[in-house]
Amino acid sequence: MNYVKNSLVIEKKSKFYGYLFNVDNTNVIEDILNDIKCANKKARHIVYAYKIGNIEKKYEDKEPSNSAGKPLLDIIHYNNLDNVLIVVVRYFGGELLGRGLLTRTYSKAGRLLISNN
Repeated sequence: MNYVKNSLVIEKKSKFYGYLFNVDNTNVIEDILNDIKCANKKARHIVYAYKIGNIEKKYEDKEPSNSAGKPLLDIIHYNNLDNVLIVVVRYFGGELLGRGLLTRTYSKAGRLLISNN
């Protein structure tokens, strides 16, 4: 996988690994996601958001609605990014974070990918 940048955020023993990719079509996205899923079989959630021109998508992977993928898509919009895919892989640490902290943690993992880029 050729990611541009990666990040790690740890919150209450849960680990959030973030990855930023430059992409130019949705076929590439499918390949990247398949590679990430194969490499992270024990992960609880693999959340992502992307924007390629007018095509955009967010995926929450069973996290509460708009608590994971939406914050990542919001980061893409806020930073006027295009042709990017942000993926955050969560390994559950045994303690529920609650919706607010969950959203802030996914946002932090995404923002770290954009800062100093």
